[in-house]
Amino acid sequence: MYIFSFEKLEVWKEAIQLSKNVYQITNHYPVAEKYGLVSQLRRATNSIAANLAEGTSRITNKDKAHFTTISYSTIMEVLNHLILSRELSFITEEDYMSLRKQIYKISNMLNALRKSQLNN
Repeated sequence: MYIFSFEKLEVWKEAIQLSKNVYQITNHYPVAEKYGLVSQLRRATNSIAANLAEGTSRITNKDKAHFTTISYSTIMEVLNHLILSRELSFITEEDYMSLRKQIYKISNMLNALRKSQLNN
């Protein structure tokens, strides 16, 4: 089976894992949040990896870096939603800190990727 270039990116793999973790955690949110925070969190985390995948198909490094920047912006959106989730007691402090550590790691990886794309 052919492996596409985005599938080889460690940051893409980490973003997929973050999405899976967010899906698991949001299964325990209040039913009233199904179309609120749950939907927002899930769509945003999926968007991180999706933008990385889309960016790899672009021709210029500047274009690729643009999609990496979008992924970075989206991961900050996810962090914002998780902070609110913690403030509303939808997630435990332990789950929040675990996800925050993942976000920190991914955001650093995204910054490094973007820098590499712009310098090549």
